Amino acid sequence: MQYTKLGATGLDVSRICLGCMTFAIEGRGHRPWTLDEEKSRPIIRQALELGVNFFDTANVYAEGSSEEITGRALKDFARREEVVLATKVHGRMRPGANGAGLSRKAIFQEIDASLKRLGTDYVDLYQIHRFDPKTPIEETLEALHDVVRAGKARYIGASSMHAWQFAKMLYTSRLHGWTRFVSMQNHINLLNREEEREMLPLCLDQGVGVIPWSPLARGRLTRPWDETSTRQDTDAFGKNLYMQFESDKKIVDAVGAVAAARGVPRAQVALAWLLRKSAITAPIIGAGKPHHLPDAVAALTLDLTADEIKSLEAPYVPHPYVGYQ
Repeated sequence: MQYTKLGATGLDVSRICLGCMTFAIEGRGHRPWTLDEEKSRPIIRQALELGVNFFDTANVYAEGSSEEITGRALKDFARREEVVLATKVHGRMRPGANGAGLSRKAIFQEIDASLKRLGTDYVDLYQIHRFDPKTPIEETLEALHDVVRAGKARYIGASSMHAWQFAKMLYTSRLHGWTRFVSMQNHINLLNREEEREMLPLCLDQGVGVIPWSPLARGRLTRPWDETSTRQDTDAFGKNLYMQFESDKKIVDAVGAVAAARGVPRAQVALAWLLRKSAITAPIIGAGKPHHLPDAVAALTLDLTADEIKSLEAPYVPHPYVGYQ
């Protein structure tokens, strides 16, 4: 395993992060593609054995049960001081006017609820899951600052939003002397590279670590174009992310060609392309099968040639910005 600093902090994280959205308790947000607790625990143990120390979940994943599974497994398999545990706030957790969003009330309510589910006194990284246009950013940023001051989070991070929105939040936190975002969890992979235009340069300039979600495009980069999966067929959010551009098929075919020539799985090629970008800290891998994490770790040492990179990137055409809602 390779390790790196998270942005401009002194925090060391593995260059592969285990995404815990796949974990769900039966009857609580369980989907056809999720794993119950019994099947989730070996994945978490495997991640630790491979040297992964970075784990990402969210309050909304499987109605909070992802946090519960993740917290119990890490308590059983690891020492708390050795893992970097991240969760998120923003999505709806209960009915009513204040059951979602980034108000001071919502943030204070949800950090305590997440800590209880995770079975810990603090999280290492507390992230806003999306931008909340209905709440003043000053209110959100001061509340997050107070969460850190209270010892309930060590660092704060953000997730998908427009670069101008993130720049405004970074500036405002600096203006007031509040805790600053150290990470951006955004959507970038070979099938959607729009974040390369503004968000990645902004993060590099500001010393913000980048931990992309869906680095394998919900699995589309791991198999031939005409093959599908249970998640691809049943994940409504995923269907809104990928519009089936003709250029996408060419990219998937190019990944297959490079993988065949190298004699490695397609996932390794797609991840190796992403990992070579200087802005990228640690792609978030939503492992659901035993080979997923070893393939991801192997990508760390797969050096693509300039010609291979050109073949992967050449078919790309501009795409709509997606995943901000």
